[in-house]
Amino acid sequence: MVCSMATAAEEVKKQKAKEYENYVKSVTPRHNLFKNMGFAFVSGGIICTLGQMIMNFCKNQGMDSETCGSWTSLCLIFLSVLLTGLNIYPKLAKWGGAGTLVPITGFANSVASPAIEYQKEGQIFGIGCKIFTIAGPVILYGILTSALLGVIYYLMKMWGIV
Repeated sequence: MVCSMATAAEEVKKQKAKEYENYVKSVTPRHNLFKNMGFAFVSGGIICTLGQMIMNFCKNQGMDSETCGSWTSLCLIFLSVLLTGLNIYPKLAKWGGAGTLVPITGFANSVASPAIEYQKEGQIFGIGCKIFTIAGPVILYGILTSALLGVIYYLMKMWGIV
């Protein structure tokens, strides 16, 4: 009698687990990898093409390459922050995926989004505390990695390897 109750309880657990698994499969969105890669390619390509157009415009104005690069970065960051503020960039990012997140525009979006989202909490505790929520680790580890590589390069140059 006790043994049959234990097996019945196990059967109920297995049935509930199977039902839950079926439920999870039914509500989990299915993604087409090749379609997502295509959208990322197109969106990233459009951003890079826009950047090249800005670069060519600056060169046609007689600027040197370094100044053109600075203006290109500045314009792309400005456009990204503007589109984030108008709630357009998140829609582009949803459509284009990694194609919109990888370039400098994605980094600008990751800084502007928390600032916009938390502005209602005030300048200090909202924007000041939350602005680097997403971008902060990237900045931190970027600085640490570049410092470490700088030390390694210095030592290699001191030892005559480089």
